[in-house]
Amino acid sequence: MTSFAPDSVVLNRKLPLWYQVSQSLRASILGRSPQDPLRLPTEEQLAGHYGVSVLTMRQALRELEDEGLISRHRRRGTFIEPHVRRAAPVRLLGSVDAIVAQQSGMRTELLAHGSGPVPAGLGDCFPDLAEVATYHRLRGDEKTDEPTNHARNYVRPELAARIDPDDLTRWPMTKVLRDVVGVGIGRITDTVEARLADPETARLLRVPLLSPILHYTGITRDTAGRVLDVAVINYRGDRFAFTVTLDAQ
Repeated sequence: MTSFAPDSVVLNRKLPLWYQVSQSLRASILGRSPQDPLRLPTEEQLAGHYGVSVLTMRQALRELEDEGLISRHRRRGTFIEPHVRRAAPVRLLGSVDAIVAQQSGMRTELLAHGSGPVPAGLGDCFPDLAEVATYHRLRGDEKTDEPTNHARNYVRPELAARIDPDDLTRWPMTKVLRDVVGVGIGRITDTVEARLADPETARLLRVPLLSPILHYTGITRDTAGRVLDVAVINYRGDRFAFTVTLDAQ
């Protein structure tokens, strides 16, 4: 039986390996195509794929099993749950793969894309540009069809020229830039604040006007510090929580 093939990842030895592996595998699972197999490789095969011990791999799989993304059956193997509920609390532990994982797996509709002037307030991010490429997406729960967040990305035009818009209905921008366009990502800076839903956000997310939302801004830089992408996302306040874990070492 053919097994699901997860993406590869470069592990950061300063962060817990099991966590990085679980987040990378989570992103692969949630970003899979409908025709991909549901059966996962064995623990030993996955451990070899990620370059970790079987014990580390087992801990990573336990995390995904607790979340309900996979089910494990003695003598039969480990399988992806095909109809799992995919809206989960956003947890950040310092890796790009964690961010990719948390943005993956929702039903995504590309509402519009094009180019336009650099928005007010983002001039410091794109000091050398007069225009940026823009993408507006609406994400929702695949099972209930309930909208959960809408996102606008502002991307450097030379990178946008290499982006297939169809990829953005399957994968988050971070993954497309890194794994499809091939850009080296050096840092992502996240800011989250509480706001009240404006008329457009209330309409898209199907919430009452002025209801609480989580307003997220993510600035993605390359290894030289140049801003590649600015993501502005409004999350339904009743569907998401942000937990940030800081490594003391």
